Amino acid sequence: MTSGVRFLANTPTPFPPRATGRLILIGGILLIAACLRTPVTSVAPIVTQIRESFALSTAAAGALTTLPLLAFALVSPIAAQLARRQGIEKALFAALAVMIAGALLRAIDQIACVYLGTFVLGAGIAVGNVLLPSLLKRDFPGRIAAMTAAYVVVMGMIAALGSAFIVPLTEALQGNWRLSLVLLSTLPLLAMLCWLPQITTHRHAGGPGAAGILHRGSIWRSPLAWQVTLFLGMNSFIYYIAVGWLPAMITETGYGAAYAGSLHGLMQLATAVPGLLLAPVIARMKDQRLLACATGLITLVSLAGLALWPAGVVVWTVLLGVGTGAAMILGLAFISLRAAESHQAAALSGMAQCVGYLLAAVGPMLMGALHDLAGSWYWPLLICSLCAGIMGLLGFLCGADRQIGVRRNRTGP
Repeated sequence: MTSGVRFLANTPTPFPPRATGRLILIGGILLIAACLRTPVTSVAPIVTQIRESFALSTAAAGALTTLPLLAFALVSPIAAQLARRQGIEKALFAALAVMIAGALLRAIDQIACVYLGTFVLGAGIAVGNVLLPSLLKRDFPGRIAAMTAAYVVVMGMIAALGSAFIVPLTEALQGNWRLSLVLLSTLPLLAMLCWLPQITTHRHAGGPGAAGILHRGSIWRSPLAWQVTLFLGMNSFIYYIAVGWLPAMITETGYGAAYAGSLHGLMQLATAVPGLLLAPVIARMKDQRLLACATGLITLVSLAGLALWPAGVVVWTVLLGVGTGAAMILGLAFISLRAAESHQAAALSGMAQCVGYLLAAVGPMLMGALHDLAGSWYWPLLICSLCAGIMGLLGFLCGADRQIGVRRNRTGP
C-alpha cells in the first residue's frame, strides 16, 4: 500500500498546476487583445445606420471614430500609475469592466450616451493597450517578441472578423445596430471570466528596483523613449489615415464602393500577416535596426504606389497592411525590449500611446482637409510617404540593442 502511494505521488501529472496556470494566463492575454480594436473598427461599417438614427452630419458621425483615439491619448499616461497602485492584474480587470460599461452605455437611444459610451469604451481599451507590453516584460521576458506577435495577430484577426460580420449581424437583427454593438461586449465579458484567476493570485508589481529606475529621471526626458514613441506614433498616424480614408482613396480612382470596402478589410487582414513571420526573427536578433527600417520602406513604397500607380491598388493595399502591421509589432516589442523592467515598460507604453494616438486622432482630419484643398489624394499620400520614411529612420535609431537608463560600456542614453 505504501509503495503504491509512493508510486502515485511520484507520477508526474500530465498538466502541472504551474503549466496550467501559464496556459490560463496566455489565454487571458489573448482574450484581452481581442477586445482592443474590434469595438472601435466595427463602428465604421455601420456608421450610415447610426447617422440615420440620429440625423447626424458627416463630421458628427466622424467623432465616433475620433473619440476613442482621444480617449487613448488622454488615459494612456494614467494607466501606468494605476498599475503601480493596484497591480497590473487588477488594472486590466478594471479595464475590461470599463469596456463593458462603455459598450452598454453606447447602446442607449440617446446621442449623448452614444458619444459618452464611445469615450468610456476607449478609456478601457487604452488601459489594456498600455499594460499588456508591461505584463509581457514582467512575465515573459524571454518570449517578448513571440507573445507580442501572438496578441497583435489575435487583435488584427478579431478586428477583421468584427468588421466583416457586423453588417450581416445588424441586417439579421432587422437593422438594430445597438444590439449588434452590445453583442460585441461579450468579448470583454469572456476575457474577464478568463482573467479572474489572475486576480486571486495577484501580486503587486512594486519593488525597490522599480522605484529606483522610475525616479532616476522622467521617461519623457529620455531620447530613446522619444525614438520608440515617435516610431509608434508615425505608424499610428499612417494606419488611422488608411483606416479612415482608404475606401475614399480607392473609389476616387474609379473603383466601386463594394470593391473599396473589400480592400479595406484586406488591409486589416494583412496587418496580421507579419505576426506569423516576425516572432522567430525578432527573437534571434539582438539588433532590430534593419528590420525596423524595412517596415518604413515597405510602408513608404505602398503609399507612393497608391499616389503614382493606382492600378496596382491590390498590391499597395496588401503592402500597406504588412508594413503598418510589422511596425506595430516592432513598436510594441520595443516598449518591452527597451525598458529595464515592467514599471518602466508601463510608463514608456503610456508615453508612446499618448503621443501616438494624438497623432492618430489628428491624422485623418488633417489629410482630409489637405485633400479638399488639393482636390485629390496625390499630395496627402506623398506626405504620408514622407512620414513613413521618417518612421524608418526612427526605427533605425531605436532598433539598437540598448535600454532606457542602462549604460553600456559607459555610454548610452
